[in-house]
Amino acid sequence: MPEVAAGAAPELDAARAACADALGVLAAARPDLLVVVGPAERSGRGAHPQGTPGSFRGFGVDADVTLGSRDGTAEGSAAARALPPSLAVAAWLLGRTGWADAPIEGLGVGEPLEAERCLETGRSIAARAERVALLVMGDGSACRTLKAPGYLDERAAPFDSEAARALGAADVPALKALDAELAQALKASGRAPWQVLAGAAEDAGLNGSLLYEDAPYGVGYMVAAWS
Repeated sequence: MPEVAAGAAPELDAARAACADALGVLAAARPDLLVVVGPAERSGRGAHPQGTPGSFRGFGVDADVTLGSRDGTAEGSAAARALPPSLAVAAWLLGRTGWADAPIEGLGVGEPLEAERCLETGRSIAARAERVALLVMGDGSACRTLKAPGYLDERAAPFDSEAARALGAADVPALKALDAELAQALKASGRAPWQVLAGAAEDAGLNGSLLYEDAPYGVGYMVAAWS
């Protein structure tokens, strides 16, 4: 979000453009339901209906969003459970594209959630409607450089490379096989959401395309689209 990045915003122009392209793929699929999945502090309490508000005030930015608002601006009840940061970013991205093609729901997934439970969650999402689309949020490792949030870890680059390859190839078995303990050690918040995606897509026969991969600020960022 440019307002959060402030003067460094141009560094992520390519990432934002890739996100817009990925959302274009989702819109072209004309789904009956869009489920936004992202890391959260807890699972089980993570369901967020359309209209749930979110905020970037925790990042020092006076900006609010609403999941499912056509322009992304706040319109939901302040009493509703607020979106976790990952889903707030998703709401902002959807607002930038003016998404109004299908009903939207949000799901926060606890980062420590076991792989099999992630897969089961994905399978249940896929069964919700005849045509379900997922917008899956989550970072790669946060240990790519000495100044990264998790400091430098030599395992981080190979982990991110394999995750990016799997996401770009829609390689469901590879996503299922991601090491949860290693992901946690590397502060990779995307592992659980990616495995939810794997569960949802395991029988779908999808093709993937990697649209962006880099490590700004020492954190693995990647954007992929499946169709």
